[in-house]
Amino acid sequence: MLSTQTQLLRISQGQLNLLEACPRKFQHTYLEQLNSPSDPEHGERQTLGSRFHLLMQQREMGLPIDSFLEADAQLQSWMTAFANAAPEILTPATDHQIFRESEHYRTLQVQDYLLTVVYDLLIADNPEAQILDWKTYPKPPNKRKLEKNWQTRLYMYVLAQTSQYLPENISMTYWFVQSQGKPQNIKFSYSTAQHQQTGKKLNQLLSLLTYWLERYQNNEQFPQVVESSQFCEYCQFATRCDRTQILEESAVNSLPNMDDIQEVSL
Repeated sequence: MLSTQTQLLRISQGQLNLLEACPRKFQHTYLEQLNSPSDPEHGERQTLGSRFHLLMQQREMGLPIDSFLEADAQLQSWMTAFANAAPEILTPATDHQIFRESEHYRTLQVQDYLLTVVYDLLIADNPEAQILDWKTYPKPPNKRKLEKNWQTRLYMYVLAQTSQYLPENISMTYWFVQSQGKPQNIKFSYSTAQHQQTGKKLNQLLSLLTYWLERYQNNEQFPQVVESSQFCEYCQFATRCDRTQILEESAVNSLPNMDDIQEVSL
């Protein structure tokens, strides 16, 4: 058990996702801080996504954004499309709004951990509260998969725990501003039953983390996923975890069948 005098360990939705998917990868990534070389293309997408978030934040704060838009045609295209798709968000009626803030930060202590969330935009009125999140990757994921993601679960859970809003009056909407054609959104409602289920699952996962941390301090490794898991095929730590056979089988399976290759006439 962590000492009460020890600083609380901060946990984000991304860490919860990884901890649930593969505890050993959580160990390598967050405890040992091991990382593979970054993919330049992925880095460029992250940079563009960060610029869009900054653009939305500056606009929400009433700061000028024309220089941003003039310097980046991609951002200008996204902003124009989003303004056409969701004018009610960019030009809201303020009559009933109690609170509205971009990059809104909240924390919640659960066991010996400090859960942290950052809402891209939080709009609170009477009687509902909306969490909005901007996504800049081109294709929205499967809604069921997104519902199970810890970002969806944790963001609504923390708001219900740290505010006067009932779960039934909380919602979360993802806006995919780079979707083909025009921006798309996926909205999730919340309920007391979901809130209780999330709380139970969260406490179970954090209790396991405490147990694994205690064993890790005694030089025991975090658990691995089963060897048949496809998760290892795309993991940069597969070799470190002695899952090279999975990588070899994956490489073989990805090779084309020689019988399917057409003969090239010379």
